[in-house]
Amino acid sequence: MGPLLIFIVEDDAWYADLLEYNLKMNPDYEVEKFSNAEDCLLNLYKRPMAITLDYSLPGCTGGEALARINKTNPSIPVIMISGQEDITTAIDLLKEGAYEYIVKNDDAPKRLWSALTHIQENYKLKQENENLKEAVTEKYSFSNLIIGQCAPIKSVFALMQKALNNNISVSIYGETGTGKDLVAKALHYNSNRSKNPFVAINVSAIPGDLIESELFGHEKGAFTGAIAQRIGKFEEANKGTLFLDEISEMDLNMQSKMLRVIQEREIIRVGSNKQIPIDVRIITASNKDLASMVKEGKFRMDLYYRLMGLPISLPPLRDRGSDILVLANYFVKLFCKENSEPLKSLSSLAQKKILAYRFPGNIRELKSIIELSVILSEGKIIMPDDIQLQAMQEGDYMLDQELSMEQYNVNILSHFLKVYNKNAVLVAQKLDISRATVYRMISKYNL
Repeated sequence: MGPLLIFIVEDDAWYADLLEYNLKMNPDYEVEKFSNAEDCLLNLYKRPMAITLDYSLPGCTGGEALARINKTNPSIPVIMISGQEDITTAIDLLKEGAYEYIVKNDDAPKRLWSALTHIQENYKLKQENENLKEAVTEKYSFSNLIIGQCAPIKSVFALMQKALNNNISVSIYGETGTGKDLVAKALHYNSNRSKNPFVAINVSAIPGDLIESELFGHEKGAFTGAIAQRIGKFEEANKGTLFLDEISEMDLNMQSKMLRVIQEREIIRVGSNKQIPIDVRIITASNKDLASMVKEGKFRMDLYYRLMGLPISLPPLRDRGSDILVLANYFVKLFCKENSEPLKSLSSLAQKKILAYRFPGNIRELKSIIELSVILSEGKIIMPDDIQLQAMQEGDYMLDQELSMEQYNVNILSHFLKVYNKNAVLVAQKLDISRATVYRMISKYNL
């Protein structure tokens, strides 16, 4: 934090010099003097920490100047200094927004010093809060939370932008590990609710008989073990955002209670009849197709339409092209930094190996694989053997696409060659085909 600017507005040059002399005893203060209010008002763009304002100024009086300062920038504290000991004048000025009223006497410099000390403490606290707010905003910006520039991710960013300045519900869909929770946080911390709580709950992690208490709270004695009143997640998130992850796991009975809360915008704690108003934005996430669950009778249609709002579908990592390497390199740098490791990089062959993998666990799996590779690598370059992929999981995804039988055969052979370290003889035995077939396919398809 640089020097703290203070304006002294005083037409008596000797008294202005006296105040300046006293204030400059604090090395944190920088003082600028004005002999009239008009010049001070023209310089408000400099955003002083405080202004000392003589009440009896020529032209625009101190009282008029106070009103104009409060209209232009009400956050600047104004200390009125006057030769009058009129208590009525002092009260009127304080009502008009003056921070302090000081009479010009022997105690004036001391009182001014004390007032500015309090202003400085509040100013530093305000600056710290502003810096913290900026840091939170930066931390949860779209591009910092969700790394990547592929077309599907840009589409996600565009949809997220549409949800920022309104209270529409948002439903996020995507496979496990695609970053649904990060999208929810980014939506909250970039919205007009960012100063209020963000409360997250994983529905699948809460036993069915406790979910109502978890969401709505309970009164003391409401059930066995309820030894005290408890505030639920809806009340915790009041004025903010409630993120319900894995909403598909909520049972039908609880779904009907959720519907009532959304419609009435009020909750009733377990064991109580008191209706408590709530103002909560709801963001839900699921790795299941809720529309299909509605058709199967496993999810209420009316609740589905209440929660759907703006749907955002996150692409699986395997469909994000070069973003895979962008994320991999990001995780390498992050892990090295967090563990005070020398900065490492992925070799071209390691990158090729990563791009060939389908990542059933998505970003979460990539992060785990990269962290392990940093530990396993001996030098500054991460080699292919340092990349430990889950080969059997990869095989589970071979039928994701509609391919020709020949291409399926190529993929199967490629998979087994990778598993058995390119040992053609062993691969022939495992697949129960001739070695000649293996060698022919290796040559034909450059495996």
